[in-house]
Amino acid sequence: MYPVVIRFGAFEITSFGVMIGVAFAVGLWLFRRELRRSGLPVATADAALWGMVGGLLGAKLAWALEFWRQAPFSSLFFARGGFSWYGGLFGGLAIGILALRRCRAPLLRVLAAATPAFAIGHLLGRIGCFLVGDDYGRPSNLPWAVAFPNGLPPTTVPVHPAQLYEAVALAGLGWALLHWRASGVADRVVLGRYLAAAGLIRFAIEFIRVNEPVAGPLTLAQLFAGALMIGGVALLIPTRPSPAPRGAPLPASASLGPHTEPSRRSFL
Repeated sequence: MYPVVIRFGAFEITSFGVMIGVAFAVGLWLFRRELRRSGLPVATADAALWGMVGGLLGAKLAWALEFWRQAPFSSLFFARGGFSWYGGLFGGLAIGILALRRCRAPLLRVLAAATPAFAIGHLLGRIGCFLVGDDYGRPSNLPWAVAFPNGLPPTTVPVHPAQLYEAVALAGLGWALLHWRASGVADRVVLGRYLAAAGLIRFAIEFIRVNEPVAGPLTLAQLFAGALMIGGVALLIPTRPSPAPRGAPLPASASLGPHTEPSRRSFL
């Protein structure tokens, strides 16, 4: 674990901060690449910058609000770690969608193009969590269990490296998203699969995390993950075309003229 990369007096550059910067850079590059693949204006990526800012603020704000009883809000908000996954996702989507609407970009196509960046950026962020000793799992006797004596909070007991488990799952999801998009899978399906899979990954990881349950055995993150899965499945349900209004004329191919007989060949 390497929580601090460089220290200048009281100012620290943490490994988590470095990985967040790398995640933003890689995510923006992937997003621009997918915009070009889809034939969308690369200038649309400017909206992603607002989405990144919204995600960062949302992640920090949600985490500070979740744990405000344990420490002063200001110290939580400016701590070196402590970012909420669901806060970042919803904050980033909210600000990003507002920016996309402002520039009148096709929302579904742009969001589908952004899904590989979402997954890979999330993966890199989880590696940052591991390096700084945040978001680890429950105590474990497995050979790869890790202790975080300088973690958030510190622990000398070996625990599940839940951050790395999630990173591996997100790597698989990121690869699948790139494959689906290269194969021409519909944008609606790509976005639905991303939401459902990302929600499922986090829902499963929570069972080895140390977060407190808020609804029966479920944690707050699992409730948000469940909502994400429902939204993803809803996008995967095929939509039926709306029926033609009553009295609307049928297309010529759907009706025969008054003096036209069907061809015998059509019944063969």
